[in-house]
Amino acid sequence: MSCPLQQKVANQLQVCTFKQLKQIHAIIVTSSLHQNPQIRLKFLRRSTEFGDMDYPSLIFSQMGGFLIEDITLWNAMIRGYAYNGPQRNSISMFDEMPHRGLKPNKFTYPYVLNSCTRLGLFRLGQKMHCQIIKTGFQLVLSAAYALFSFYADTCDSSDMGFPKKEMLNNARRTLDGICGVPAELCNRFISGCVKFGDVECAREFFDQMSERDIVSWNSMISGYAKTGDVANARDLFMQMPEKNVVSWTTMIKAYAAAGDLQTARKIFEMMPEKNLVSWNCMISSYAQNKQFQDALRLFEHMRKQGVVADGFTFVSALSACSHLNALDFGRMVHSCITDWGNAAVIVGTALVEMYANCGDIDKAFTIFFKTGNKDVFCFNVMIKSLAVHGRVEDAVKIFYLMQQRGLKPNDFTFTSVLFACSHGGLVEEGQNIFHSMDRQFRVSPKLEHYGCLVDLLCRRGQLEEALVLLKEMPFKPDVAIWGALLGGCKLRGDLKLAESITSCNADKLESNESGVYVTVSNIHASAGQWLEAFNAREKMEEQNMWKTTGISNLVINGDTDL
Repeated sequence: MSCPLQQKVANQLQVCTFKQLKQIHAIIVTSSLHQNPQIRLKFLRRSTEFGDMDYPSLIFSQMGGFLIEDITLWNAMIRGYAYNGPQRNSISMFDEMPHRGLKPNKFTYPYVLNSCTRLGLFRLGQKMHCQIIKTGFQLVLSAAYALFSFYADTCDSSDMGFPKKEMLNNARRTLDGICGVPAELCNRFISGCVKFGDVECAREFFDQMSERDIVSWNSMISGYAKTGDVANARDLFMQMPEKNVVSWTTMIKAYAAAGDLQTARKIFEMMPEKNLVSWNCMISSYAQNKQFQDALRLFEHMRKQGVVADGFTFVSALSACSHLNALDFGRMVHSCITDWGNAAVIVGTALVEMYANCGDIDKAFTIFFKTGNKDVFCFNVMIKSLAVHGRVEDAVKIFYLMQQRGLKPNDFTFTSVLFACSHGGLVEEGQNIFHSMDRQFRVSPKLEHYGCLVDLLCRRGQLEEALVLLKEMPFKPDVAIWGALLGGCKLRGDLKLAESITSCNADKLESNESGVYVTVSNIHASAGQWLEAFNAREKMEEQNMWKTTGISNLVINGDTDL
């Protein structure tokens, strides 16, 4: 029968702070409670639960003779290192145990496997698996769970360099022979198979399960939805003994991904209960499939139903406004945003893009500077928007501001800033930025970056430099680059060079782009060569190429129509 002090100390160890733990340590030492195995273990284990292993290590080293016979103390330390680090110490202690005459038990292996997973020591983890089999612990649920997690987590690590199929098979084998495998493990295996595209393996395992919960069904439906197998997803959905909001929303995603928004909307309307995720799924599906008017109508319906939108809702609605140039509707959406929450920078970026695309670049600029924790994507949108609106110097300034904030430009950043330099005639600035891509930022220029620089040089009449760049670049010029060169010829009135380009590259100019032929026709027309101009136009018509007619979107009484 335990004494009152022992019981009190045991109870306090469960809830004490680190400061109180040190006070309890003094009580244990002065009252000889350290002789009690249960108190020793509870005290050591509690000391490892504060995130730092220095103090537990000191205590462990002071336990002397108790360490020779008590494996539970070793397990407590191995567990502490596995969770708090350094994980190498966990493995080192495991290796030291045989030298102390101690044999690992079913509680030891899970912690060591956890350390192997975190350190990426796949081969060592496999050796642990062999030891677990030799000692007969593979049928113990805690060991099997640790093995399963080891293989599943290794499979999740894309940089491990091991075949995903092999990892999934190993994870599957760890469940064999175990009676009453928890649904959590089964569901995790199904999710793992689905994640790596092996839906057949997931279905085979699903069919063999003695008991399935709603997570099992939803995981399988999600797997079929991700692979575009709507038929199997629908069949499982119809077989489900019970459905929840996740089940219904998954089917909406499946049909939307297949482009069948009509059926997706029917399922949405049939849902017995909708949550915010359901509304977001349907609205975003409309936006992603370019049915922007339907997205905005559903957003308005959502507001009338009293459903409080979140950042994801606003991003989808603002994207639709941006594509429809629906400035008034976009302003209304903006007025609804009272709490930006965790998606602040995403919502801020969507607002910048919406205002810019709808023509209010000043408002976009204001929103940009008010948005906190701006990421690279937010800067990219602002740079591109300023460039499109002709504010090229501001675009370049934002490009340099981005670097001052410690953000590294990517290839989209350079495309936007080089576009700005091209349309602003900033030749020297554009050349410096182009050459900084590889030298300073280790970003390899792509065809579009060369295209921007060629266009920049041609707009300033520097055709010779553009031709030199053309020869040096590691890509074959596309129709846009040839068009830029012909545009430069037109600007400088260099009919001879234009004829050379068109004659020497006739095969490369055979494309579906009407712009090249229009440029050639205009060059001839400006030189009074009307027959040649007519022939260029005639060739374009023979290939059924026509300039696309421009269209505008109008917003009438809050609704959008072409």
